[in-house]
Amino acid sequence: MSKTTRNLVLGVLFFLPVVFLLFLYPSTHNYTPLDIVNKDVKEISESETIKLKDHLTVLAFFGKQPLSKAIAASNLKELVYDKFKGFKTFQIVVMAPSGYEKDYNFLKKEVERYEDLRFWHYVFTSDENIKATYNSLKYDIPLDENLCTEEVFLIDKDLNQRGRLDDRDDSEVEKSTIVYGLNSYNCIEIEEVKNKMNDDMRILFTEYRQKRKGKFDSSSRRANDLKANSNE
Repeated sequence: MSKTTRNLVLGVLFFLPVVFLLFLYPSTHNYTPLDIVNKDVKEISESETIKLKDHLTVLAFFGKQPLSKAIAASNLKELVYDKFKGFKTFQIVVMAPSGYEKDYNFLKKEVERYEDLRFWHYVFTSDENIKATYNSLKYDIPLDENLCTEEVFLIDKDLNQRGRLDDRDDSEVEKSTIVYGLNSYNCIEIEEVKNKMNDDMRILFTEYRQKRKGKFDSSSRRANDLKANSNE
């Protein structure tokens, strides 16, 4: 390898993280907070060490047949966990029914094939507690008979469920399409995770980063901006 090529490669490797961080933190000028779509999400009651409070949590329910959700779990690991694992207070929590620990060990081996996931937690609890937490979320479809879903939920430090009150794209806004929201993210839909969930998580991390610096302004929200645009 020539000296010029080596220097070029080193330069690219040096600047890639910088470019990623610039992409990760949108400018204040274009920033609006992520919508609160629901309040008072029920805390995990049987865990003394793993809590939703004071964390930015991706909450999942893989039920009594966790291996059937291996693709969803792998997508969550590769597309979400790997991108945000370095952020303080970030965690992924999977609520799992007690008695299925052995089944989850197989899932762990699939997900943890290449690294130890320190910020990925499995909380084993009763069916009733799982249902109680799930039912405190804003989502129209109940858990299936195995207590699982491919949807995951974004919970902030104050037990608020975050998402989009208005998930219409620009063309739908222009056509005055009926407003619909986004309260969860389907881990099987790769484009939804990459283009919506990751974007929303970056916005939420930026919000808390600005709060720490005393620069947070909650007077403007995404839904209000979209509504204003639709009335123009």
